[in-house]
Amino acid sequence: QVQLVESGGGLVQPGGSLRLSCAASGSIFSINSMGWYRQAPGKQRELVAGISSGGRTNYVNSVKGRFTISRDNAKNTVYLQMNSLKPEDTAVYYCNADVRPTNWGAFTNYWGQGTQVTVSS
Repeated sequence: QVQLVESGGGLVQPGGSLRLSCAASGSIFSINSMGWYRQAPGKQRELVAGISSGGRTNYVNSVKGRFTISRDNAKNTVYLQMNSLKPEDTAVYYCNADVRPTNWGAFTNYWGQGTQVTVSS
């Protein structure tokens, strides 16, 4: 079994910064893509940023230039540095990862439990 545990959410004023972390643990042989999604009240969950095993990144247009995704493969951890935060960034942020538990198994997609980010003055 694989667990994804997020941390780093909270309340921040507009223009502030937060850094989210997501650590994967359990039966892990390798991790392919990792990413951060968010879901605001009344809205669909959307991909915020993704990163491949090789470090290639992609972002939703609304966060380009403000958010940076990175990963530490040795620690099975993905990060999301969020700068210049806006009220519209308020949402529950979820970590996502494609994990291969064994060297003969298939990749399985996992989700974290979510962490609340609130941007408000």
